[in-house]
Amino acid sequence: MATLILVRHGRSTANTAGLLAGWTPGIALDERGAAQAAALPGRLADIPLAAVVSSPLQRCRETLQPLLDARPGLALQTDDRIGECHYGDWSGRKLAELADEPLMKVVQQHPSAAVFPGGESMAAMQARAVEAVREWNARIDEQHGEDAVVLMCSHGDIIKALVADALGMHLDLFQRIHVDPCSLTAVRYTRLRPFVVRLGDTGDLAGLAPRESAGGGDGVVGGGAGAP
Repeated sequence: MATLILVRHGRSTANTAGLLAGWTPGIALDERGAAQAAALPGRLADIPLAAVVSSPLQRCRETLQPLLDARPGLALQTDDRIGECHYGDWSGRKLAELADEPLMKVVQQHPSAAVFPGGESMAAMQARAVEAVREWNARIDEQHGEDAVVLMCSHGDIIKALVADALGMHLDLFQRIHVDPCSLTAVRYTRLRPFVVRLGDTGDLAGLAPRESAGGGDGVVGGGAGAP
């Protein structure tokens, strides 16, 4: 089945301000994030893409714009199910302040039981994202063949939850996974099981190009700001 490349959006103004953005509107890429996005077409130059899907949030769409400009034949499609976790009343608050909230210990140690006040549960977040990936994989596989590659631009906690699912890990362990801004994670799906072939990759991706023969501390809520 299709290979999925997950791109975390580039560094945003909320990342550098230490804010938990969630679905807060108007969160854009900062200067470093824009540079990260500008480098994306070159990093993906060897990878033919059957489809590009984005979270509807501004920072993800801005991350993909240079890639779309470089490949005018690709149309951007959006899917709310890979949008950021709905953090509810936590949205827009300082991560330093949230560290003292009793719920934060649950988010870190037992996230499958975490429900954000006025928002959604982390379990529901994972379920909707996994559902989206499986539906897109089936669609791309049917339309473009099992060697096709689909790219999705999403958010730190969403990507970590998808990786946990691909690895057969319980959601309670997903804080052990880390993905930097504009890093790429690749999952190659097969009929029997998925294979995580890249995780949080910030370098060259030529090895993900289709081949002629098939081969076989605490987690930062929202994903963190990456390297300085």
